[in-house]
Amino acid sequence: MKAVAYQKPLPIADALSLQDVDLPEPVPSSRDLLVEVRAISVNPVDTKIRASSQPAEGQWGVLGWDAVGTIRAVGDKVTLFKPGDRVWYAGAINRPGANAELHLVDERIAGHAPRSLGDAQAAALPLTGITAWEMLFDRLGVKRGEASQGQSLLVVGAAGGVGSILVQLARQLTGLNVIGTASRPETNSWVRSLGAHHVVDHSKPLADEFKRLALPAPDYVVSLTQTDKHFAAIAELIAPQGRFGLIDDPAPGSIDVSKLKRKSVSLHWELMFTRSLYTTADLIEQHSLLTEIARLVDAGELRTTFGENFGRINADNLKRAHALVESGKARGKIVLEGF
Repeated sequence: MKAVAYQKPLPIADALSLQDVDLPEPVPSSRDLLVEVRAISVNPVDTKIRASSQPAEGQWGVLGWDAVGTIRAVGDKVTLFKPGDRVWYAGAINRPGANAELHLVDERIAGHAPRSLGDAQAAALPLTGITAWEMLFDRLGVKRGEASQGQSLLVVGAAGGVGSILVQLARQLTGLNVIGTASRPETNSWVRSLGAHHVVDHSKPLADEFKRLALPAPDYVVSLTQTDKHFAAIAELIAPQGRFGLIDDPAPGSIDVSKLKRKSVSLHWELMFTRSLYTTADLIEQHSLLTEIARLVDAGELRTTFGENFGRINADNLKRAHALVESGKARGKIVLEGF
């Protein structure tokens, strides 16, 4: 089968950083689905692993953790799907990725793809959707419905991939007052269009921005980017007994978590691969939440964050996509479609 892979960590400008290769077709067993991949999207995790993780000697590393496709075959213990079903998922970081014609994924972390979206539009959503959902409902413990009315959520980096879904989920499914951050006119407008009640400028002191708009201290804060830069301001701003979540990787020693102690603020990490990495007892929750997100998309309550289609799935196009993601200038998700 065709695939795009690498054998050693290299800068994306290097000719060998990603290569078109032919690999053996995988065979499903147990609860695996064998998926014919139709579209994939590119996430920062792809670029980080490509630049830092060394495949085993002589082996090819296949990246890609966002996919939409059609099931060709299933393992002998599969109960949730059948051949011919169209599915979407983000996969598992400890297994080969989806930048290949055929891909194996555990049925418990896949869902039926939304009927109202094409393959490219749907491929933009699984990883960010899972991350946002788990952060909001599993890590921070926000209740769906009106139970959270009167409380507020601050999303730092609200215009990014995860932020764009998190704002929508919080606005559509909770009673939270949603406050997003954005620093440019176009991203400010984007965050408002997703449903944020207020938008503040994270290039300015956050406490001053809250005072300017007469906003109360947020009960929940989620930092999605540059947490080391914003942490001191967040610790100052967050409400006593608040909950703080983050997904990025602050440099060692760059944040002082003792600043949260005086307010009894709890800290929550979110990594959407945790359930699949450890095969947790609640692994099937990712199937359930992808099913619900698809329902919300089909109902018109959530929108895709698809940004640009870079064409066929091949090494040259993936190199362009990785370079743009690494530049930090991508708007919306970059998607590739077909081989």
